[in-house]
Amino acid sequence: MPSRFHSLNSLLLANVCRVAAFALATGWTTTQVLGQEAAQGEAVQTASKGNVLEQFWVGLGPMYFIIFFLMSVILVALVVRGILAVQAANFVPADLVQGVETSLAENNPQAAAELVKADESFLGNLLNAGLGHLTKGKEAVLDAMQVAGDVETMRIEHTIGYIALIGNIAPMVGLLGTVQGMVTSFGTIASSSQTPKPSALAGGIEQALYTTLVGLWLAIPAIVIYNILRNFVQKQILQAGAKSEELIEKFQEAAK
Repeated sequence: MPSRFHSLNSLLLANVCRVAAFALATGWTTTQVLGQEAAQGEAVQTASKGNVLEQFWVGLGPMYFIIFFLMSVILVALVVRGILAVQAANFVPADLVQGVETSLAENNPQAAAELVKADESFLGNLLNAGLGHLTKGKEAVLDAMQVAGDVETMRIEHTIGYIALIGNIAPMVGLLGTVQGMVTSFGTIASSSQTPKPSALAGGIEQALYTTLVGLWLAIPAIVIYNILRNFVQKQILQAGAKSEELIEKFQEAAK
């Protein structure tokens, strides 16, 4: 990948860490205040008339609200990171292709090789691996490029794979909240000497529904975005592979 992508990536991760730390600190310091308000008899009615964040704070409970909020921030950061990583310029840079073809056309393979060594794109890494085995024959060159391609592919898949991880974890967290909410409601029934009022059961049921809802809200777009990015990556990898074989053949012809 180009060095500018690594700089943006590091800056993005640093900002995510700051936001996550701030969210944890803010959520922790405000848990008691909002928790006391939620425990009051008219908390549900107040939440229904309040803003959306207040409704979700009451419905999810402080713990699940903070968990889902952090997952949302991380998901947005991962999506931005993934979009930056799958840019076409990171796979087959037009300036690299043009520079190499121009240098080879001028019978200057050394200049073309220098351009390849200075480039950190997917195509540049493939060509670098192939040029290191240029004197060993075509089969050795293709094997080296295949190994380099596998390494680069794995690195890119890891970059976007965390989006799928959020998509898989979010429903599980929602399911955990659902089970916890139902346990709370049935615990209220079991500990009551008489049939409890619906309002006594509403808190647990509300948490069960809210956690399921928010978990799906996070999971569905995460899985959709991951598959879109993965398909785009596969397309770019095929193009980079075809272009690398084309250019390496020109290097071999220039070396004769």
